[in-house]
Amino acid sequence: MSNQDSALSRLLVTKPLDVLLRESQESGEHSLKRVLGPVNLITLGIGAIIGAGIFVLTGSAAANYAGPAIVLSFVLAGIACVFAGLCYAEFASLIPIAGSAYTYGYATLGEFFAWIIGWDLILEYAFGAATVASGWSGYLLSLLNDFGIHIPPQLTGAPGTALVWYHDNWQHYDRIKATLETSMTADQIAQLPHMVASFNLVAFLAILGITTILVIGIKESANFNSAIVVVKLTIVMIFIGIVGYFVFTHPAETITKNWKEFIPPNLGEFGKFGWSGIARAASVIFFAYIGFDAVSTAAQEARNPQKDMPIGIMGSLFICTILYIVVAGLLTAVVPYTSLNVSDPVAVGIDATGIKWGGYLVKLGAIFGLGTVMLVMMLGQSRVFYSMAHDGLVPKWAGEVHPRFRTPWISTIVVGGFVAFFGALLPINILGELVSIGTLLAFVIVCAGVWVLRRRRPDLHRPFKTPWVPFVPIMGIVISSALMLFLPLDTWLRLIIWLIIGLTTYFSYGRYHSKLAKGLQSRSKLIVVGAVMNIVSSLAAIWAYSYIETHKIVAEQTATFDIARSTVLIAVGVLVIGVALMTIGSVRKR
Repeated sequence: MSNQDSALSRLLVTKPLDVLLRESQESGEHSLKRVLGPVNLITLGIGAIIGAGIFVLTGSAAANYAGPAIVLSFVLAGIACVFAGLCYAEFASLIPIAGSAYTYGYATLGEFFAWIIGWDLILEYAFGAATVASGWSGYLLSLLNDFGIHIPPQLTGAPGTALVWYHDNWQHYDRIKATLETSMTADQIAQLPHMVASFNLVAFLAILGITTILVIGIKESANFNSAIVVVKLTIVMIFIGIVGYFVFTHPAETITKNWKEFIPPNLGEFGKFGWSGIARAASVIFFAYIGFDAVSTAAQEARNPQKDMPIGIMGSLFICTILYIVVAGLLTAVVPYTSLNVSDPVAVGIDATGIKWGGYLVKLGAIFGLGTVMLVMMLGQSRVFYSMAHDGLVPKWAGEVHPRFRTPWISTIVVGGFVAFFGALLPINILGELVSIGTLLAFVIVCAGVWVLRRRRPDLHRPFKTPWVPFVPIMGIVISSALMLFLPLDTWLRLIIWLIIGLTTYFSYGRYHSKLAKGLQSRSKLIVVGAVMNIVSSLAAIWAYSYIETHKIVAEQTATFDIARSTVLIAVGVLVIGVALMTIGSVRKR
């Protein structure tokens, strides 16, 4: 076998299933504690799913893409999740170990693809928690304002976020721009107090609090989550009851008026209403469904994972899909969809019924509910790092388990710090789209992995079997890939840059420390050169994106703005060259 063939085979080396199963049986003070039952697992899923989708993204997706047809978007996204959920359930019962899609990819597709999906899961879990932290801060600030408590506006949003004082509250200008333009003249809008945010302090502090809870212990975290889920579901049901009764008793003011155009006509731009808008909205709100796969990251902490993991995954997915469809329908019936591009759309919906105490209750429920989403997302990310450290692909400290709390405490703290800063510094729309494309990519790889393993190892005992293979995995791949295509081009560009940064990390560190690929020679000079090129171009691309996103409204025609756009294109080209050099350096004879 040539050196090139040998190098390529190392890239695609798979982790033996007997090794994974042996790791899942480990016990002692340096292993994770098995304390979670089926109720804990279902509530973990509900804790993550019922959150941003209902409390934050439903409004913006309806206002910007689908209108009342957001209901169909949830149906489409839910169908895709069923296919992916069945595949996750088979893997979670077969390989009951922390790591979720990363571990499944390692066992079926090889180390290279496992690294890609592990890196991609950072987008799903870490950026997901950051997205929710941004939405959580909106609800908390709204509730505090109701009681006359005002946080300095500079500390209530990502840098560059334009704020305007409207209805006795500092609000994001972009979210209420349409409302202002229909109710006020340009001069009146200009006379309103304006401010520019510099840091989202509320989101930052929220993540630090969740990090502390996660470090203390998984059982304590799960119990905290279960208690909050009960509160959250109660409040969601109260919303359904209040708004449902209002819609039923006032049909002319609600459904007849606000659903007159259930599918608003397309505005001449792909993804702006019409059928393409329904698909675009489904792609964006897909972020709302990521909780069910986060359940699989806790497989190594379940008491009876072979039986309980499928129950936790499919049970939480079914319950939450029904609730999403009902809430989205009622919300767009009681409030015109054009008025829902706000940070607290559910509160706006219940305020429309005239029941003020309901608004306070919904805001309180959103605060608690979004808190559990952050908890489950950050739990998932730290467990992925734990698994990757176990395999040698990231530094050993990421897999260190606290002798008393029995949690991966160092990786939890690192993830918490990472999420806290991104939640405080990046706008929620960028974070949400990154999470959606990262989640969909993970679904594609997991569905492919089930199909591959069925062909390679049909002899394995599977406590839960995905029905109708290969139809279900193929549909999961097709629908998830299609939803990725409906996301904006700049989101794809960010994904490519993120994956290239990940490949740089793998070729310069992970590949040479992997426990399954021992004995590699020293790094080629081409790898070093490619790594440096990728690091520099990634920093340039990050700067350019930050500048474009924070200045696109006021500086679109300036020279600096043009330079930033050119920098993005050049950086992507340099990144591609850097990865090519690193790949050549990895497989060439040395």
